[in-house]
Amino acid sequence: MTPHTNNKGAAPDSAASSENILDIVLGLLEDAKAEETVSIDIRGKSSLADNMIVTSGRSNRHVGAIADQLSRELREKGFGKPKVEGVPQCDWVLVDAGDVIVHIFRPEVREFYNIEKMWSANAPSDATH
Repeated sequence: MTPHTNNKGAAPDSAASSENILDIVLGLLEDAKAEETVSIDIRGKSSLADNMIVTSGRSNRHVGAIADQLSRELREKGFGKPKVEGVPQCDWVLVDAGDVIVHIFRPEVREFYNIEKMWSANAPSDATH
């Protein structure tokens, strides 16, 4: 058995790896009863990741459980240990899985920050004033 390493570095086929992890994350969020899940392709908008997912849990406990389940599943599938931030409060938990960044919010916090609107916005095509 070989140890798993985090695939934040270059992978042999990072496009296939990115799509595979995206499918795993989206499936897990559905199984965990996450609500209003939105997947945003941020390739070309950011060098942080290829995809950003924004989703909601019903309560602090649900947000924490989703983050824990996601982190565990990614490790078990060989994607390494994702970086997780925001767990003590569980109002907004960020799970950085390399090619996919997942934001898990309580509904009120998600509405306040509205990050999917910011990341989904297209840059203006003409910069005239």
